[in-house]
Amino acid sequence: MDSGDTAWMLAATALVMIMLPGLALFYGGLVRRKNVLSTIMHSFFGLAIVSVVWVLVGFSLAFGKDANLFGIPGLVGNLDYVGFFNVGLEPSTVYAVTIPFVLFAAFQLMFAAKRTNGIVTA
Repeated sequence: MDSGDTAWMLAATALVMIMLPGLALFYGGLVRRKNVLSTIMHSFFGLAIVSVVWVLVGFSLAFGKDANLFGIPGLVGNLDYVGFFNVGLEPSTVYAVTIPFVLFAAFQLMFAAKRTNGIVTA
């Protein structure tokens, strides 16, 4: 595990997380005054919901080993990581071999939440 890579990924994950309130304020500026709070809350609730879904099944379906669903390889991952079961502080042998696997999952979560916020509130 490389401490420099880990520090950079922690910083990058934090920066993406800071973008979410900025996105909420941006969307708040696009609506009428009476709808600002509702629009901002959509962004924050979107982050909360996506975080729970990501931990329970999303990460597993996105980054699990190939489930070969309907005979189509590479379509969806299996359920090896449901509930972050095999995700820990040890680096993955496949994804990001120099940082903790849970940090890789958190980094991917931030982009899933950011992307979903754009869909939900826009």
